[in-house]
Amino acid sequence: MTRVWLIAAFGPIWILTAAGYLARRRRLLGDSAAALLGQFVFHLAIPAALFRTLARTSLSGFAGRPLVAFGVSTALVIGAGWYGPGRWFGRKPGEQAIWGMAGGYVNSANLGIPIAMQVLGSVSFLVEVVLLQVLVVTPIILIALDRRQDAAGRIRVRRIATLPVRNPVILASALGVAASATGFHAPPVLQTTLTLLSQAAVPTALVALGASLCRERSADAGTERSDLPVRPLAPAYAEILVITGLKLVAQPAIAYCMGAFVLRLSHPQLLAVVVCAGLPTAQNAFIFAQQYGVAEALASRAVLITTTLSMVTLAATAVLLGR
Repeated sequence: MTRVWLIAAFGPIWILTAAGYLARRRRLLGDSAAALLGQFVFHLAIPAALFRTLARTSLSGFAGRPLVAFGVSTALVIGAGWYGPGRWFGRKPGEQAIWGMAGGYVNSANLGIPIAMQVLGSVSFLVEVVLLQVLVVTPIILIALDRRQDAAGRIRVRRIATLPVRNPVILASALGVAASATGFHAPPVLQTTLTLLSQAAVPTALVALGASLCRERSADAGTERSDLPVRPLAPAYAEILVITGLKLVAQPAIAYCMGAFVLRLSHPQLLAVVVCAGLPTAQNAFIFAQQYGVAEALASRAVLITTTLSMVTLAATAVLLGR
């Protein structure tokens, strides 16, 4: 049974990522393909998917304590990832935001949904995770990335206040929550349009990820290495090792300790919290890194490696917690 849901959940991810890599390697996609596909996902596909998901999600009846356990694990891991690299790996402020996101922002969409259905039998808690990440974590990260684009690194109140209007991810999320709260139903034509766009989000993001991996490989011989550590004693593999440890070990471990010993969650609640906390790095980390032009190689490696290894860690979690 475990083998079946592992193949069902991870198989399409790897096939599409490999398709993007091979298409770029065989030059079926141009040099700017990854960037163009990433912009499509960021500006159109992801916002459409978020709006549809949140508009259909009831905002009542959320389980508070499990979400607290997950939220604490997310905050601690992202915080550690955000501030640690500046001291250990010489990362700049904008890069640190992507670093923290790679360490603690879980893939709750295309990977979380099939795993939640197979392991948990429900996506109810996963919807809460999506809301927490989209409405709380994402704005914080995007504000930090947006601040980086200011030449003096200033935080301008007007710029932050207008960020929800200028950023399609936050705007779509806010509109989706408003639609859910008011019971708004989009006209059929708009519903069909949003459905088509949202269905394109996951495959396009994965193809863009695969294409970017090929581009990164070809850049190794050149000078496009600005997002690698500046200290010679801190090679790229050391960063990925730390990110992987934070994402696949530390975050679910913190979630387990909070849920089992502090909040005294029931077994089904504890399983849901730990499984969701143990999901790999979200592709949004790569999409945001690409959109803002920071730490793209780091983000793509983090998505690739944590997704690969999570096949083992998630299965182990299900077995250890008695699925």
